[in-house]
Amino acid sequence: MVSYKDFLTTDALDTYEDNELYTKEFLPRLEKYRSDLENAIKKEYLIQVPKSAEALAEEQFNALQYLYDEKLLTEKEFEITDSSSSRIVNQIAKGAWSAVEVFKAFAKRATIAHQLTNCALELFTDEGLERAQYLDDYYAKNGKTVGPLHGLPISLKEQMNYKGKITHGGYVSHIVNIPEKHAPSAEILEKLGAVFYVRTNQPQTLMHLCGNNNFIGWSKCPYNVSLTAGGSSSGEGAITAFGGSSIGIGSDIGGSIRGPAAFSGSVGLRPTTSRFSKAGGVSSAGGQESVPAVQGPLARSIDDIDMLMDVYVNQGQPWTIDCTTIPIPWRKVEKPKPENLTVAIAYDDGIVSPTPPILRGLKHVADKLKAAGVKVIEHKPLRTEFAYELVNKMYSADGNYKQRKLLAGSGEPLCKLTKWSLNYGEGSREFGVAENRQMSIDRDLLKQQYTDYLNENNIDMLISPAFVNVAPKPETAYVWSYTTLFNLIDFPTLAFQTGLYQDPKLDKWDPKPAARTKLEELEHDQYDPEQFKNAPIALQLTGRRYFDEEVVAAGKTIVDILKVDLLKHH
Repeated sequence: MVSYKDFLTTDALDTYEDNELYTKEFLPRLEKYRSDLENAIKKEYLIQVPKSAEALAEEQFNALQYLYDEKLLTEKEFEITDSSSSRIVNQIAKGAWSAVEVFKAFAKRATIAHQLTNCALELFTDEGLERAQYLDDYYAKNGKTVGPLHGLPISLKEQMNYKGKITHGGYVSHIVNIPEKHAPSAEILEKLGAVFYVRTNQPQTLMHLCGNNNFIGWSKCPYNVSLTAGGSSSGEGAITAFGGSSIGIGSDIGGSIRGPAAFSGSVGLRPTTSRFSKAGGVSSAGGQESVPAVQGPLARSIDDIDMLMDVYVNQGQPWTIDCTTIPIPWRKVEKPKPENLTVAIAYDDGIVSPTPPILRGLKHVADKLKAAGVKVIEHKPLRTEFAYELVNKMYSADGNYKQRKLLAGSGEPLCKLTKWSLNYGEGSREFGVAENRQMSIDRDLLKQQYTDYLNENNIDMLISPAFVNVAPKPETAYVWSYTTLFNLIDFPTLAFQTGLYQDPKLDKWDPKPAARTKLEELEHDQYDPEQFKNAPIALQLTGRRYFDEEVVAAGKTIVDILKVDLLKHH
């Protein structure tokens, strides 16, 4: 039996934890933080959770089903929260709904989401209500909205700077960090009319495809609470899939938007670098330009992703306040006709082959697309092992210096997947300048090879798994190779739902493939068909660098063919 510990060979992990410092100086602050979060749950939004968290996990409880079955919202609240973002802002703009009415529906649904999925690090519904009231007053006085997102409830990943509020990014040492101003993205969205009321969960180090930390632990998949909502935009995956916010903003350096969207049951876009501001936040990636992080939206419809990108880029103009953002307008791109689309599907990246539900999803999508007239070809792995080794070296090229600084600052205990990610690449070995430059040359060569490959084969889009499995059990998401590839070569990628869900009867190994490597064995050993009931089956769609609009447009065509509508409860 392979253990994850067999892979912890490049960082001894002996320069991070300090129990005395942690318990004396930081634990009391953490306890206050947790009780503040608990006290922020408004009495009128408290629900009877049917059983203990352990019992619910044991029975693989479907939190979203429970919301509908028990009618935890009124009909009007369901109507509002199950509407597209475009419909919500239109209804408010024409005076049919008030911002306050919309806000209260989402605040209630978000608070229920948190009680069932542990998605929030901070709830501030009173401030959100005040903001919604201000927007209604403005509308009554001026007869118009403040901007295209007037009254739209938007959730934010906690690591984005928020004026006057603790912003820790999952690091206990930063529990004392209170920014003096909003990150550019929060500032832009607020100017466009958004309403903020919840900041969401993320893992320690922001480098897990799961969500564990020393603040509140991990967030759960709304369709099966025994599974993780993913990471690092953990809470964003859970809250958007649950319908607790209309749109969420996450960030992605290795799969951190796509993983949570895929696992939780929503959609999420990892844009090309510098189209969406990522400035102003807590992370270990500052100054690291080898694998740039990006911010981007999660939602329940691809139309909403398009709408958000359009107004954020074209009206928000992030480049005016963030000099690292490129002034490229968001283009209006029509949905391609199926017969004009050529898609290459990857069934295996040559590192870890996917589990049965993901294979079923790939085959289902291939069949549906072919039947609709899309040209579908098979995509064979292209230097994927080289890419995976390279990206992992780049993550830790500073010898984990910045992670060590952020973690050792409080001496907090290391989570299991923190130990895993600190051992990426060469772990605690610091790379020299010449080596780092060579890695950048290798990366740029790969970008070009992928571009040439698309050109030579007339491929418009790639479809691949977003992970080797559906949402995994907490702290067992090891191999990120399917997502990190596109962070390394910086291709825009959209996580989308196939409309299928894991079914123990259909999703058995048949037979289980012989493991090619210890890493594959580690991942495959975790898949037991009985343990992943009803987990959403999602994939990712990738296009050319800076052709984000085409990816989003093709995504719309694909979900139309698949007849997936996440706003209608299945």
